[in-house]
Amino acid sequence: MDALLKSLLEQVSDLHDIPVGAYNIRNNGHSEGRNSTANIQIVGKTDGKSGIDIIVKENTKKESVHIPAIITEAGVNDLVYNDFYIGENADVVIVAGCGVHNNGAAASMHEGIHRFFLGKNSKVKYIEKHIGEGDGAGERIINPQTHIIAEQNSYMEMDTVQLKGVDSTNRVSSAKLAEGATLIIKEKIMTHGKQTAETSFEVELEGKGSSANLISRSVAKDNSKQVFRSIINGNAECYGHSECDAIIMDNAVVAAIPEITANHLDATLIHEAAIGKIAGDQLTKLMTLGLTEKEAEQQIINGFLK
Repeated sequence: MDALLKSLLEQVSDLHDIPVGAYNIRNNGHSEGRNSTANIQIVGKTDGKSGIDIIVKENTKKESVHIPAIITEAGVNDLVYNDFYIGENADVVIVAGCGVHNNGAAASMHEGIHRFFLGKNSKVKYIEKHIGEGDGAGERIINPQTHIIAEQNSYMEMDTVQLKGVDSTNRVSSAKLAEGATLIIKEKIMTHGKQTAETSFEVELEGKGSSANLISRSVAKDNSKQVFRSIINGNAECYGHSECDAIIMDNAVVAAIPEITANHLDATLIHEAAIGKIAGDQLTKLMTLGLTEKEAEQQIINGFLK
């Protein structure tokens, strides 16, 4: 691997070298390397689409999968379909992420469409980090989709972070949860300049005892724009919570559009949204400790997005 690819892999997946275990590294629309294990098989699509199937055997424990996607050239439009089949009672960590380095004039775009099929009593920790960089005028565009079918008593926690250099992103997630299934999504986004970021969550709580917790924290600077949409439908005795907290700065725009619908008497659904600027007393307190105003702002932002 060259130095640029190594740098991006480290930033989006915390990889310093070829990982141990199951992995697929995608570079400019092609596989850079792939490995399966006895319990986790990674195979190429056979339906004509670009992408992979990740098959985790039942009862697999304490194993991980790394599937980063990297773009290092201008003018690349990369569309990939990845399907995850998680066996019953499995417990795995999946590390994805995308880095786009663009030094050219043409836009580069990665669109990853990920589907998860969680078997009964399975558990998945899914980590996804997105960054953009490069000195070119071409846009850096990342449009991820995550669609989840969760069977009885399964659990999925999704941590997604985008804090650097992505000019445009449209993030779409959907889920259907059976009895006792749990979904937790934690999103952190920062935009600046003229960047745009849209997030859409839609969750169907189908089974008794199912639950979803959707949490978004974001910072919008300069002339950037963010839109957060969340839909939770409670179709059984269930619990759903949606929360959007945003710091707005300069001439930025942030819109939060939560929607909850109870279709069952015992559905408990909550939504919260808060958008505001950094409080003056917070800045003053930090500045009395010797920080400049800009340094104080950065400390507050770091703590908010931690």
